[in-house]
Amino acid sequence: MRRFSQRSHLVTLSEINITPLLDLAFVLLIIFIITTPLLTQSIELHLPQGGKADRKLSKSDIRTVEISNTGYYKFESRSTPLGQIITELARESRANPNLVVYIRADKECRYDYVAQLLDGCQRYGISRYSLRTDPTPR
Repeated sequence: MRRFSQRSHLVTLSEINITPLLDLAFVLLIIFIITTPLLTQSIELHLPQGGKADRKLSKSDIRTVEISNTGYYKFESRSTPLGQIITELARESRANPNLVVYIRADKECRYDYVAQLLDGCQRYGISRYSLRTDPTPR
């Protein structure tokens, strides 16, 4: 890129203006920061009240299954059929004896949906599971 200087001869620019590039990078960073929590949101559930605060567990020992009031299952934030959920939990349970299954079922959910999951867990010897609730306010 060339421009005319005040001395009326051509001078070559040796610098690249990176300000627009930095502006774009910051705008993209802000967009990703804002949209990331929206992408990881799971099924909108209304958990029943009750329970108490949990003891601390390692995140690698916890698997979460969510059940909507229409019988829609999500395993680790992805839509998965019940049979595949039970198969994956059985495989992971054999590899990790400390595995705990968090079951988050909507309070309007039919008990049958939860019972099918619990039955599958018991068939494969998964005895550590937790029915999740909203903690009682203090």
